Amino acid sequence: MADSTSSHPSRNRPDATEAPQKRLTPSSPETSAELTELKMRLHRSLRQYPDFPSPGVLFEDIMPLFADPLLHKSLIRALELQVTSCFGQAQTPDIVVGLDARGFLFGPSLALKFGAGFVPARKKGKLPGPTETAAFEKEYGQDFFQIQRDGIKPGQRVLVVDDIIATGGSASAAGSLIKKLGGSLLGYLFILELDFLKGRDKLDAPVHTLLSSQEESITEA
Repeated sequence: MADSTSSHPSRNRPDATEAPQKRLTPSSPETSAELTELKMRLHRSLRQYPDFPSPGVLFEDIMPLFADPLLHKSLIRALELQVTSCFGQAQTPDIVVGLDARGFLFGPSLALKFGAGFVPARKKGKLPGPTETAAFEKEYGQDFFQIQRDGIKPGQRVLVVDDIIATGGSASAAGSLIKKLGGSLLGYLFILELDFLKGRDKLDAPVHTLLSSQEESITEA
C-alpha cells in the first residue's frame, strides 16, 4: 500500500518519497526466498474460526492482513511476486479485475504495481452505463456479474483476483465476461482456496493460490 503524500506522482512513475523496490527476476533465488518468507508471515497472521458460518466449517479470516499496514504491504508484495513468478515479467497484466467484493480490497493496489488498470466485476445493477452480464450458480440460486463495456479493450491481458476460490462459479463468470469483451485472460489469482470444492476445475485459464490450503496447513503442522 503506497504511503500518503501531499502530491500525486505521475502514472507509472515511482513515488520519490518511497525507497526504491529492488527488482528481482522471477526465477532468482532471492525472489523465491522472499516470496516464501512473505507467505509464511501472512499465513501465520490469518485468524481461524471453527464452525463459522455453519457447523463443520473452519473459517479463515483475512481481515488481519488489512488491519496492520505492514501486513497489508507484505500481502501486496507477495501477490506481485506471485504474478511475476507464475506469468513472467513479459506477461504481466494490463488490467486487474477484482471480484465483488473482497477482490476490491487488494485488486487496485496490485494493479498499481504493474502500471495496470483496475476493473470491478460487480453484482447486477451496481454499475452505470453499458455493461456485459454473465450468470453463475450459487447454493441458493442464480446470481449475475457485470463489467462495464469500456473497462477492457480487445487484446489487453487480464488477471482476475479474489480473496478465495470456493466453487469457482463467480470467477468463471468473470472470465467469460473478459473474453466477451475481447480481453486475453492471463489467469486467476486467489489468496486462499477451498480445495475440496474443486472450484478450479470450472476455470479455463491458469489458477494460482498465494497461501496454502487448510488441508496443506494441517499436514505441514
